[in-house]
Amino acid sequence: MSRSLVAILRGITPDVAASAGTVLVDAGISMIEVPLNSPQPFESIRRLVDACGPDITIGAGTVLSADDVDRVAQAGGRLIVSPDCNVDVIRRTKSLGMLSYPGVFTPTECFRALREGADVLKFFPGSLLTPEGLKAVRVVLPESTRVFAVGGAGAENFGEWLAAGADGFGLGSALYRAGDSIDTLAENAGHIVAAYDEALRNR
Repeated sequence: MSRSLVAILRGITPDVAASAGTVLVDAGISMIEVPLNSPQPFESIRRLVDACGPDITIGAGTVLSADDVDRVAQAGGRLIVSPDCNVDVIRRTKSLGMLSYPGVFTPTECFRALREGADVLKFFPGSLLTPEGLKAVRVVLPESTRVFAVGGAGAENFGEWLAAGADGFGLGSALYRAGDSIDTLAENAGHIVAAYDEALRNR
């Protein structure tokens, strides 16, 4: 089963990256990002790519420049997630055939990102937008637009976000905090995946 969940491993270190990836894949998560403000993020991305194989989408978050997009590609990553709608980042991402998930908040940012070829709109921070805010913005977006809620979306409210029009989610601190053990990550991932599956069934 393919789940629209992105695991955000902020603060992960290369020595545990492969183990973390294996745990996430076993839990049923097939998209993983390493934010670039983590220690040695490109090495962690390389190790995740090697450990998880071609069927798992590995990439970077907090990508702020076109040069960083190049470095992610060189590390084998295929997913570029940004906190903002940076046109240069989107363009470089798409020119390399990678997936572009820019951060947006307003309709203006949404349409700018879509015109540049963004694959998914990352609504961030979700805690400020709220499901009601997403519902209002969703009305004006093309029906085929895919949107993920990040920051404020989690196991306790997946259903509300899905009802408002979210297609998927990015999970950060609810899933992993720097220094967490692999066992803690496994427990959190299992809980999140179970809650997501239940929310989908109850749509």
